[in-house]
Amino acid sequence: MKLFKLKAIAIGALSVVLTLGALSAEAQTFKLTHQWKEGVDARDKAARLFVEEVNKSLPDLKVRIYPGSSLISHPKAQYDALLQGTIEMSVFPLIYGSGKVPEFSGTILPGAVNSLNDAEKLKHSVYHEQLQKIAEANGIHILTWWWTEGGFATSASPVTSPDTVAGTKLRGSDKAVDNMLLAAGASVFSMPSTEIYSALQTGVLDGAMTSFESFQSMRIFEQTKYATLGGDYSVFMLLQPLVISMSAWEGLTDEQQAVFEKAAEISDMFFKEQQEQAGQKTIEAFEKAGVEVRQMTEEEHKEWVDLAKRSSWVEFAKISPDANALIEALEASK
Repeated sequence: MKLFKLKAIAIGALSVVLTLGALSAEAQTFKLTHQWKEGVDARDKAARLFVEEVNKSLPDLKVRIYPGSSLISHPKAQYDALLQGTIEMSVFPLIYGSGKVPEFSGTILPGAVNSLNDAEKLKHSVYHEQLQKIAEANGIHILTWWWTEGGFATSASPVTSPDTVAGTKLRGSDKAVDNMLLAAGASVFSMPSTEIYSALQTGVLDGAMTSFESFQSMRIFEQTKYATLGGDYSVFMLLQPLVISMSAWEGLTDEQQAVFEKAAEISDMFFKEQQEQAGQKTIEAFEKAGVEVRQMTEEEHKEWVDLAKRSSWVEFAKISPDANALIEALEASK
């Protein structure tokens, strides 16, 4: 009888060990989501590079990538999924969460970041630290520093100084950009990048601002005649980082976090190179389609930034003390 009880206890203990082991294995299997095409878009390529680098040191930590909105159909819903623990990681343009965290609009604030090189200089700055503080207070940790550059594409006339968009119908991309365009006299329409093509085709829009890769993938060059792209100056720069939920991040050991940070550094370098190539490919695609392409001059850029600081920056600073602190951190980082 005692032997039977001992066996029962042993079996029960083994069951507990196996259950805990299964839970531990499950805790080390992460889901990573994004909306872009697998193997084509740089955001997918960089995410896969990140995972490869992590697995070199942490082969038991599995990360399953769900590209092309295959797991979560609406890109903005990824934020709630991160907070709820449905997913652990996402390539997530922070402006997608600005409806709930308006301070995230600071990652597309016109004139804040003026080029890919400028973005690289801001890495690990007090601006970066303040942004990380805001992100972590709202449930996510920013792993990578992936910035995408973009510009203007229009059907009526080329965009040079701000007065050239007065009276036109434009798609911005976020309230921070929209405030600048409204101050310039444009009518602003809010819509996802997937709707830009048809809006241009039907005359709902006269032009749009978006990233190089979106210009290409949405074939915007087929519906426009002029583009202001490339060069050393841009008023469209957007942070689209790989993020991880705070619960998942804090569940990692210090050693695992260090591996993630090293992988992020490697992916950052790769992503910047990909964006430099994307800029050239976008210009070539527009020119091949017969679109007149020009670069924004230093003087024109200064006019746009001055306008942005009088409009977008002022409105952004009013959002909260954290938003104002982000602007102060940005200016201290320059």
